[in-house]
Amino acid sequence: MANDAVNRFFGGSPLSALVRIILLSILVGVILSALGLDPRDIWRSIERLARSIWDMASTPWCGCGAISCSAPSSWLPIWLLLRLARSGRS
Repeated sequence: MANDAVNRFFGGSPLSALVRIILLSILVGVILSALGLDPRDIWRSIERLARSIWDMASTPWCGCGAISCSAPSSWLPIWLLLRLARSGRS
């Protein structure tokens, strides 16, 4: 009975819970590293990440894409052509 309570608390055996925690910690570390976040200086790393995202979003190419996607006159003909092409196949 006590063993069932321990397994229920950990979501399985304590050893398997420990292995899952270690694997998840490694995965989170890899993701943080890929994003360029440094755990020793997390606030500065988050600020640097936000600035790089802002810099990417403020490029002329991103602005052109937003303008072309926001005007229905630009995406409506494309949508209509795709619908007509798909209806002709089936």
